[in-house]
Amino acid sequence: MSKVHQIGLIGAGNISEAYLKLAPLFPGTKIVAVADLSAEAAKARAGQFGVRALTVDELLKDSEIDTVINLTIPAAHYEVSNAILSAGKHAYSEKPFALSVEDGKKLVALADAKGLKLGSAPDTFLGGAGQTARKMLDDGKIGKVIAGTMHVLSRGMEMWHPNPGFFFQPGGGPILDLGPYYIAALVNLLGPIRTVTAVATKGFEDRLVTAEGPLKGKTVPVGTPTTINAILHFVSGAQVTLTASWDVWKHGHVNPIELYGSEGTMLVPDPNFFGGTLRYSEKNGDYIEVDTSGAPFGKSNWQDGKHANYRMLGVADLLDAADHGREPRCSGRVALHALDAMVSILDAAAQEKVITLSTTTDRPAPLTQADADRLTAAR
Repeated sequence: MSKVHQIGLIGAGNISEAYLKLAPLFPGTKIVAVADLSAEAAKARAGQFGVRALTVDELLKDSEIDTVINLTIPAAHYEVSNAILSAGKHAYSEKPFALSVEDGKKLVALADAKGLKLGSAPDTFLGGAGQTARKMLDDGKIGKVIAGTMHVLSRGMEMWHPNPGFFFQPGGGPILDLGPYYIAALVNLLGPIRTVTAVATKGFEDRLVTAEGPLKGKTVPVGTPTTINAILHFVSGAQVTLTASWDVWKHGHVNPIELYGSEGTMLVPDPNFFGGTLRYSEKNGDYIEVDTSGAPFGKSNWQDGKHANYRMLGVADLLDAADHGREPRCSGRVALHALDAMVSILDAAAQEKVITLSTTTDRPAPLTQADADRLTAAR
């Protein structure tokens, strides 16, 4: 990265704090302004970090800002990312990338037409765990991946989020809210997906909010499936079974991702996070633990050292890609393919059929120590 990019945030909600706290880890990025539909929210978040509070229109017209991070609600992601690109700025969106494949394709086409970089969360697969697993697979540690399982199970959002209603409407649910982490992780590890099939249901028609806040004790309606079982068939031939549910009180699935290869098994850490301990076996031998904390972006640095969190890594990589004329690792194309998979899972469940995805993507390039050194080098 050859210069310091001036960055604006649109959306001053909970997640904006993490971006603002972690941006200084990447000297090529500098968040200089925050905008929100609520002027008070923008002012409060901007004041917390000593940056400017702007209106959305002011931010998009600011000639010094060359990149904008879209932290709005999922229903606004397409519209806001479209406005960012139309303003001639690089765009990076929180997940999901968009709510329809058609809108996602429009964003990719617009970025290409304008010569801009487009990217989207999640960037967790760039962390120490995801990249260590990637290298081990590429090195043939468990041979050819034949099958796998993936579990995304919890009781939902109403116990911790003060305003959880949007999680339970179209655009939310465990597939579009949490699925991006898991699908992106698998694309990084296994490559593109060819077909999906699924069944889905709603466990409850409404949810009782127990989190502290104005909705505590009230119910919110459920308008999207909350338990989904899917099968993903990859171009490589691998088959992965995905269970995603917000209707589960407890479960015994310790390993969120398991991959079964011709020469052994790999237990992949939770892709919600950047680090974790990886385990693999040589055929039916005992599991061998691999500590990924020494790999780039694998060291615990968050919540009193309990987790590795390097949010902004995807943005830093996107801007490095802009400076060096390459494809970002968390590119719009990867995000579009993941979105295609998630939307197709929901469509396959509704239609009771197998769906062939309309998109594909290359595996993102591996992130090396040299890449990490460049992204974190002082300017």
